[in-house]
Amino acid sequence: MGLVRYSRWASRLKTLNSQYKPFLSATSSFSSGTTAGNENPGRPGPPPIQVALTESSGRGVFATRKIENGELIHTAKPVLSHPSLSTVHRVCYFCLRKLRNTDTSQPQRVSFCSDDCKKQAKGFYDVEMRADWSVYDDYCRSHGLKYPLLVKRLACMVMSGAAPANLLDILQPASLFAEMISEMEAGFGLLRSTFRNSNITDEQMSFLTKQWYIGILARIRINAFRIELVGGLYDDLLSSAAASIDAEAAVGNAVYILPSFYNHDCDPNAHIIWIENTDARLKALRDVDAGEELRICYIDASMDHDARQSILSQGFGFQCSCLRCLSGD
Repeated sequence: MGLVRYSRWASRLKTLNSQYKPFLSATSSFSSGTTAGNENPGRPGPPPIQVALTESSGRGVFATRKIENGELIHTAKPVLSHPSLSTVHRVCYFCLRKLRNTDTSQPQRVSFCSDDCKKQAKGFYDVEMRADWSVYDDYCRSHGLKYPLLVKRLACMVMSGAAPANLLDILQPASLFAEMISEMEAGFGLLRSTFRNSNITDEQMSFLTKQWYIGILARIRINAFRIELVGGLYDDLLSSAAASIDAEAAVGNAVYILPSFYNHDCDPNAHIIWIENTDARLKALRDVDAGEELRICYIDASMDHDARQSILSQGFGFQCSCLRCLSGD
């Protein structure tokens, strides 16, 4: 993908430190336990990275100093998350942590792992619980859709005042085909009707236009992460480029700001993992020099060349030209 395609995003980088400072410093970025360049070793310093434009892939994340193999680069909390419909009653409705005790006597009831998560969930939960989501959820389930659930949650956050309607505007949107837009329009109609049936006023839904709904989905489509909890399997991540995760580890999806700026490579030098909840951890998979771009693998790196190219093209809209792909591996 050429730089021209991303030039319209360059000006938005100038607002990163001000508009998104809470996400890039206070809540989503911390250094590892190392204290290189940190005058106060008792407190975590800023992450050793910066966001800048690359020569060919738009924005990217670069090391500001040498990062050692295995070093924790930073952590990140999501700005938006939602459990999958298959796990919604088995994980915390806020942080997606697996629940130890599930109340099977109330199968339709969602739960939280702590009072803190329940308190933080008020940003969407009070609005969300006013509506009957059975039709909307059935629509997502029957069509195999997961991202409309994230749009629903964001809409509830906007209505409650917990988030601005332009929360995800900084993120790159996916290119959409006509059939995708048609499918999205159906979901938009269901979302609005569900809110209207719960006595949400048109004034409260003023932001919820078809353009907003499609724009949010276009950004979520290529920026959401599938949350797979490593949990007790996290013994030695550095033994491979990907943690050994069983199929049932996937608990939902989440959107982050800073991690979304990492570009892809089929032979990555960094890796994103989730231990017990949606708190993401970015770790180096090998030594990274100062000024070198940090890249993660968006897909299963163990797949062959053709499979990787197909999934990246269909799911993310680009043909990978990393060194591994260029070599035919």
